[in-house]
Amino acid sequence: MKKHKKKILFFSTLIVVLFYIMSIPAAAEESTTELSKDISGISGLLGNTDTLGIIYSLTIIALIPSILIMTTCFTRIIIVLSILRNAIGLQQTPPNQVLVGIAIFLSLFIMSPVIQDVNEQAYTPYKNGEITQQQALDNAIVPLREFMLRQTKEEDLNFFLDVNNSPRPESLDEVSTLVVIPAFITSELKRAFIIGFLLYLPFLIIDMVVASTLMSMGMVMLPPTMISLPFKLMLFVLVNGWQLTFQTLISGFN
Repeated sequence: MKKHKKKILFFSTLIVVLFYIMSIPAAAEESTTELSKDISGISGLLGNTDTLGIIYSLTIIALIPSILIMTTCFTRIIIVLSILRNAIGLQQTPPNQVLVGIAIFLSLFIMSPVIQDVNEQAYTPYKNGEITQQQALDNAIVPLREFMLRQTKEEDLNFFLDVNNSPRPESLDEVSTLVVIPAFITSELKRAFIIGFLLYLPFLIIDMVVASTLMSMGMVMLPPTMISLPFKLMLFVLVNGWQLTFQTLISGFN
């Protein structure tokens, strides 16, 4: 009897599982149909029945923060501030949120002329219906290209032109934006590391002096960073280090 009960239980369970598996494609088909109907409804509300066009627009919107970060002065500022924090010897002070906030507002301060040009040449005419969306995008990229080209080194631009097998342009206006952006990023990384190296030197000298002093006194077991950290903080405050750092970053872009 027990064996028969086990067989009946096994076959009933197997039948339930089979019915469940057979119902999955139908449920998936129904959910896909409902999803396509929802997308079509959204497309109708937006006045565009092209689903791929909507997906393309959403992708561009998702990439806008990354594009803005890599085409502005944000990259150089955040790298310099991170290197400065490591040079002083502070691990999480100021915290990352503070450094990112400083970099964002310094970027807005430095990029304000470019933002104003974009507003006057692209956004305001488009809002007033004077130009199309494509014309607004073309007008908006011009001030941003001028800013990036002013900060881009010639050797970096030539490198990406050679890699892209592009013909030598007669003027900078003929250079593709897809070539300008990576050349600009490369130049920004170089400048950021050069500034970080120069900021590192005075703090490195303090570490070397403190380490040699402790070694000459026979205090080998005492960590040099514990003694040098207060001196580095005092030096940075006495020379008004934050203002000098910000001044160097801002004047470097002007």
